[in-house]
Amino acid sequence: MTIIDRYPSRVGAVPEIIERHDPVVWNAEIDGGPLSAEQLAHYADAGYVIIEDVLTSDEAERLNAYAQELIDAAEGAIAVNEPDSSQRRSLFAVHESDPKFSPLTRTGLLAAAARQILGSGVYVHQSRINCKRAFVGKAFPWHSDFETWHVEDGMPAMRALSCSLALTENTAINGPLMVIPGSHRSYASCAGRTPERHFEESLRRQSYGVPEDAHLSAMAQESEIVAVKMRPGSVCMFDCNLMHGSPNNMTPYDRTNLFVVFNSVANRLVEPFGGTEPRPTYLASR
Repeated sequence: MTIIDRYPSRVGAVPEIIERHDPVVWNAEIDGGPLSAEQLAHYADAGYVIIEDVLTSDEAERLNAYAQELIDAAEGAIAVNEPDSSQRRSLFAVHESDPKFSPLTRTGLLAAAARQILGSGVYVHQSRINCKRAFVGKAFPWHSDFETWHVEDGMPAMRALSCSLALTENTAINGPLMVIPGSHRSYASCAGRTPERHFEESLRRQSYGVPEDAHLSAMAQESEIVAVKMRPGSVCMFDCNLMHGSPNNMTPYDRTNLFVVFNSVANRLVEPFGGTEPRPTYLASR
């Protein structure tokens, strides 16, 4: 069966803005969801919502200490270093079997809220610990996650979301997640063609799938740029197409978050739309 590419990107020389063809909240009437009508409305309008106190501060502190042990001891492809450094920045696939992180991704509020927003059953597309250490944590450029998941993983529709669970204080200065509210309503198609095994470089330094400055400026002029501030134990849920990034951490304060990506079971991956081989399953579960 041929699937029409409604969100072409990295297939030509000219970048462009494409209208979004999919809902943001797929079924606001789903019964038993943990999000209020006001929270769902904010998510639909801004592309993200912050939920306070998913974990207690003590629980987040203990989980952060455990996360540091995991990320320091990890080996192989699932452990990713900072650009031009041996300093760790990410550890992937923590949802699969880890006794402390796996339950957070399979039960409880995160999965229930994802089902409510996406209007279906969900599964974990990707999970990771992001550790932006004091003084040395480097930036992530502006990007839409969906653009990568569509081009490199074969995700057909914008029916996925990310959860960023704060394990440490997320302040306005320690390399926070930064978002452009409302940017999820349009799609920034990027120029160029993706090299094979691009993920081996992009997880450290992304070069493809980065929007044009003019497109970013236009999005910011229509809205604003928000630094997402969270107490330990709080979570930011954001749409797969929300434009986001994060600056360097120049402060003495670590910023560590658990990221969990939920995809709808009705949005299973197909062949990558960019024509490359699928990324490994620790980056894109099939």
